[in-house]
Amino acid sequence: MLVELMASIFGHVDIDERFIMHRYRSTRIAMTVGLLLMVGWFVYEMLVNDIQRWDLFLIILAIAATKVTAMIYFRLTH
Repeated sequence: MLVELMASIFGHVDIDERFIMHRYRSTRIAMTVGLLLMVGWFVYEMLVNDIQRWDLFLIILAIAATKVTAMIYFRLTH
């Protein structure tokens, strides 16, 4: 289904597993960089400005919980 959707977007170009894996890896790297930047921003606000940004902390916690839950799920099912 995903391959057919991508083929309809990009025309009748054959999309192989390498494209899917490259997209997966780039998304994983982008998520890690975003998480690290958010943690850096949280620590900066806490140390320099003496402000605890609990909204940032909750987003960091949600990302971390989702990542750990997915890792456990995939480990148990595969």
